[in-house]
Amino acid sequence: MDKKKVVAPLVCHGHSRPVVDLFYSPITPDGFFLVSASKDSTPMLRNGETGDWIGTFQGHKGAVWSCCLDKHALRAASASADFSAKLWDALTGDELHSFEHKHIVRTCAFSEDTHLLLTGGMEKVLRIFDLNRPDAPPREIEKSPGSVRTVAWLHSDQTILGSCNDMGGVRLWDVRTGTIVRTLETKSFVTSAEVSQDGRYITTADGSTVKFWDANHFGLVKSYEMPCIVESASLEPKYGNKFVAGGEDMWIRVFDFHTGAEVGCNKGHHGPVHCVRFSPGGESYASGSEDGTIRIWRTGPLNNEQENSTDNGPVQNASDVADEVAHQIENVHIAEEEKSEVNDEKTIVAN
Repeated sequence: MDKKKVVAPLVCHGHSRPVVDLFYSPITPDGFFLVSASKDSTPMLRNGETGDWIGTFQGHKGAVWSCCLDKHALRAASASADFSAKLWDALTGDELHSFEHKHIVRTCAFSEDTHLLLTGGMEKVLRIFDLNRPDAPPREIEKSPGSVRTVAWLHSDQTILGSCNDMGGVRLWDVRTGTIVRTLETKSFVTSAEVSQDGRYITTADGSTVKFWDANHFGLVKSYEMPCIVESASLEPKYGNKFVAGGEDMWIRVFDFHTGAEVGCNKGHHGPVHCVRFSPGGESYASGSEDGTIRIWRTGPLNNEQENSTDNGPVQNASDVADEVAHQIENVHIAEEEKSEVNDEKTIVAN
């Protein structure tokens, strides 16, 4: 068998327990950012290009199952087993609000207009919080038939999609009526659902299958069998010509979107892969694993103009971005990590 080109990833340490969710911000004037959720209860913010640690959000008392950034990368949100979802200032690390729930919160998502936060979890209830009135009771829409695993917005915040932990399918809610209007059928329960950057496709992972759905007409466009049970899949956002998938065999595999042929296979994790996500420009993708690490894999130049790229991607502004963010958070209370091997690492403490 012809071996694919080996890619050396950037390895991001910091989490002490499994990394279960990753989320990239869109590209902002300050670059783009990566936030991670872990069972160690502390979401972390990183420079999305270099993987450099920026800060840690402290305040949860249980595993954090999901995390996200708004489109400006100014606020972060997290969903936790401590029965809460929290809203954070992404520049200072301060906790802006804690939204209490009655059971484990598994997932959260900012609306495209950044005014709303959607949550779901073991209560089987989808809640929409108005971030302009955070103390107001949330809107609850038609109950999910099972405990909620993933949620996402689409159609300019007019539609919500969600999957369940204990049954197959992706359900679509009409936000105006609050009712389920369609179900995309799958054999296994969906562990990952991603709306493509251009809004054309919904990428799902269920069992050992990755599927691509038309996000407007909801027909099944492509379905590919994977070599193992996969937990997450992500479509390359710029050209849409390849996708990555990761799962129980610890490998990160790259596939051709049009044919399903495997075009790359990278190993580095020492435990099952729980999440994979492409960066907003498609020049790299990140993976999070049971081994507690995040690995950022370079996909190679996307066109012939990137002659000055390095292994970390085009970094003409990377140091400037890191310096600017560091300056913005210099007034935050900093506490030294207790672990001896990371004595020089600093942690943002939310007031």
